[in-house]
Amino acid sequence: MTNDLSDRTILLTGGTSGFGRVAAVNLVRRGATVVVVGRDESKGATLTEQSKDLAGTIAFHQADLASQSTVRSLATTVEREYDQIDVLAHNAGLSAGTRRESPDGIELTLAVNHLAPYLLTYELLEHLRDAPDPRVVITASDIHWRATLDLDDLQLTDGYDSLDAYARSKLANIAFTVELDDRLPDDSAVTVNCVHPGFVPSTELFREASLPTRLLVRIAGLVPGVATSKQAAAERLQTLLVEPTYGSVSGQYIDSDGPADPALEATNQAVRRRLWEMSAELVGITPDWPTPSTN
Repeated sequence: MTNDLSDRTILLTGGTSGFGRVAAVNLVRRGATVVVVGRDESKGATLTEQSKDLAGTIAFHQADLASQSTVRSLATTVEREYDQIDVLAHNAGLSAGTRRESPDGIELTLAVNHLAPYLLTYELLEHLRDAPDPRVVITASDIHWRATLDLDDLQLTDGYDSLDAYARSKLANIAFTVELDDRLPDDSAVTVNCVHPGFVPSTELFREASLPTRLLVRIAGLVPGVATSKQAAAERLQTLLVEPTYGSVSGQYIDSDGPADPALEATNQAVRRRLWEMSAELVGITPDWPTPSTN
């Protein structure tokens, strides 16, 4: 384990609650500067106050990642205020109980869980490249196995189901991971991986899900051996963020046993490339990225 993280700056979305919060505090105890991004300013203030006597620093930035303009503004702020970002960790997520749209007219679960990581990575990749051990890490889930990416109805306009929407977004996370790794130049030091943190029923992830989904989550959490604690999930995430083991591993889906094979659809070249192009169109950028490093 890398105990001294005083030279690391880690941007962590979804770090004010659940296992993201546990991971943020653990990293700060080891000296890291953790740039925590969250929607709730009061939770951010509480986290900052409770961490002020630890070895590192919590720097909270309030942002609603459903909004593309907010994601862009966040990236501008990060580039201005931090000379270096070592790790870009996309951990924020939600499961909307009914079909709702973001300020940009995008189905909300897709907007937060997939398009926000896609756009924020695009905006900050050059800033990340300056780090000695640059990493992109995305929180995925093994629930992706139940999903299919219907590229003719990516935003679930027909027959919306909250669990299906969430599962699709996690499948998209893995496809994005594989495709970004494939597109990174051969001489790039940036690694990109995604992680299944385990089934963590004690998080607020399903706070907006339908009543049947919330009941299912509660029941599943009571089954012995099914649930994962917030601490265990945080430790799994932290391993990808800072430990040497994953400094040279890229394009992988990680579960409790290490690199694992995800659903075939996530690695299907035609599917992941089409998803990439559709994502670029939805956020208004060119699909021709990343560009070769100028270093």
